[in-house]
Amino acid sequence: MTALTDAPATRVRLTVGTQAALITLLVGAICLALEPVAPWLVKWPAAWVLPATDWVGSILTTVLTTMKPVARGFSALMAYPMDWANFVLNGTPWPLVIGIVTAVGWYLGGLPMAALGFLGLSFVLASGYWSESMNTLALVAVSVPLALLVGGAIGVLANEFPRIKNALQAVLDIMQTVPTFAYLTPLLLLFGFGPVVGLIASAIYAAPPMARNVLLGLERVESEVKEAAVMAGGTRLQQLFQVEIPSASTQIMVGVNQCLMAALSMVIIAAVIGGFNDIGWEVLLTMRKAQFGEALIAGMVIVVFAMVIDRMSGALATERKRYDTRVVWGLLGFAVIFTVAFWTRLPVPSDLTLLDPVSDALDNGLTEFTRSNGAALDAFKNNAMFYVLLPLRIGLDQAVLPFTWGFAWTTNMSLGLFLAGAAIGAVLAWRGNVTGGLMVLIGFGMLETGISNLPWPFVLTGAAALGWVAGGPRLAIMAAGLLSTILISGLWDRALLSLYLSGAAVFACAVVGGLIGLLSAISPLAWKIVRPICDMLQTIPLFVFLIPVLMVFQIGEFSAFLAICAYAIVPMIRYTRHGLVNTPEEMMEAAIASGATQFQIMRDVKAPYAAPTILLGLNQTILYAFAMLVIAALIGTTGLGQSIYLALGKADIGLGISAGAAMAILALVADRLVQGFAEERRKALGL
Repeated sequence: MTALTDAPATRVRLTVGTQAALITLLVGAICLALEPVAPWLVKWPAAWVLPATDWVGSILTTVLTTMKPVARGFSALMAYPMDWANFVLNGTPWPLVIGIVTAVGWYLGGLPMAALGFLGLSFVLASGYWSESMNTLALVAVSVPLALLVGGAIGVLANEFPRIKNALQAVLDIMQTVPTFAYLTPLLLLFGFGPVVGLIASAIYAAPPMARNVLLGLERVESEVKEAAVMAGGTRLQQLFQVEIPSASTQIMVGVNQCLMAALSMVIIAAVIGGFNDIGWEVLLTMRKAQFGEALIAGMVIVVFAMVIDRMSGALATERKRYDTRVVWGLLGFAVIFTVAFWTRLPVPSDLTLLDPVSDALDNGLTEFTRSNGAALDAFKNNAMFYVLLPLRIGLDQAVLPFTWGFAWTTNMSLGLFLAGAAIGAVLAWRGNVTGGLMVLIGFGMLETGISNLPWPFVLTGAAALGWVAGGPRLAIMAAGLLSTILISGLWDRALLSLYLSGAAVFACAVVGGLIGLLSAISPLAWKIVRPICDMLQTIPLFVFLIPVLMVFQIGEFSAFLAICAYAIVPMIRYTRHGLVNTPEEMMEAAIASGATQFQIMRDVKAPYAAPTILLGLNQTILYAFAMLVIAALIGTTGLGQSIYLALGKADIGLGISAGAAMAILALVADRLVQGFAEERRKALGL
């Protein structure tokens, strides 16, 4: 009897994840239950909205107006290198340009690189967009050195002054997460309309990759190298410029590569405000005219430039081998002789129409394809919208209608859905996965309600709960606090619409990209096929993704969804494969020695070890999706992206900056949450 009395009582201990899920579920249930009597729990009242957009617009207009004279002076100054770059590139005969690029390709990568340069520039010449392409190169040629200078200075400052490192990194995060369209509006007020403002926008966008790589390279310089420089008696500047920066040159050149690609990806966005006769403007113009054949050819010109610049700058950054300079001089000499010999007979590049039949064939083929398969394409698009995207957006209780599903949603159906979720959750809880059961019930509730109709206390609580599980109370407070700023600014409804579309795209990328990455990890042949496709997708500028979906599905939310998926899927594929194929050999040998099958090795060894890497891929996919969301606003999305684009058209600085900041907050919160979960998995694996 005494033994029984003294025995400790058994207590059920809930994990942090279970507690977070339970609190979130209770908050959501309370909000929905009290909606009839307290509608403010679901929709934030308009009377409680702070005029933050007006405040931001007023303050920024005052500040920017004060800075305008200096900015206009800088704009006039930058016009000189722009004009000179245009003069040089357009004045140089095209055989010389092709010869120079081919010679540089040979020097950096031998025959394959030389062939890439020659064939790529020949395609540009045949397209008839040579002059526009040279104007684009002029913009890149001036914006990249500016971005390298600014980015390099930021990286060096962050390395030299650790106290300001965190602040500078926060600035870089903001520069990379705020959508590019958002800061075009204040740039217009500062610098005026013209190509220079596009140049400055490109430099702002391209500077952060350079800064991050300079900082990373300097941090990775071995301590022995630094100590040797100190022992040699060099000053701090001598140590930095004669020892540390040369030692970090490989990583810095990676930054140059990324800087070049970022600047090139901005050319079409810059064309929106530049009014410049470059290849970006041609893409926009032909897209607006629905000349998809010409738009695709112009887009391919940008892709060609991206591939040539990426491969050559990448070889400059990573490969030490250089090829015979005699061949270089031979190629340059041949280009000069050819130019002189045929000077009077060289065709004017803008008069070339070699690819016009291709663009006409594309237009005619597209017309015939859509005419023949219009019903099937419409059915595919409508089914995806009515049965997947629309329920995610507004919930089953509003999406299920006789027009869409053939019947109307009833209260009993909602009750049945919740009972089904409760049953599945109970089974999972009975098997020991209480957190999973609660998450299933939360998911069923979100599906019934719709992401755009979620109660704001539920969203804030859910974000805080995820932050608590991923990184503790500090991350929870940060997530809820940042989202609260969107709530009180009056942009909440548009933010939820953006969250819905980007979330749907990220989920699709995670599933499809994860499966493709898994296949690529299992099959080397599959990776040989997938890898060049991923390379191509990563070098295509954002706007070019809009062309094929517009050609087939026209303007609309579904086209925007496909464009976002096409751009954001690559990181998921690459990181999934990378994580799965880099499992340590000793872990593999132990699993094989224990008699595990290939499926068991994949499930119990490779997948858990690869989880942190896969989560980082998911993190990149989320950031890519938000970056593409604003571009997709051009073809039919709603939400923050549309607000940013409309603000640019109206020169509304307050709305543009506020909506851009709101989108940056969504991206930043998602980024920190996923990074937190990845770090938690690394700690669990002892990495």
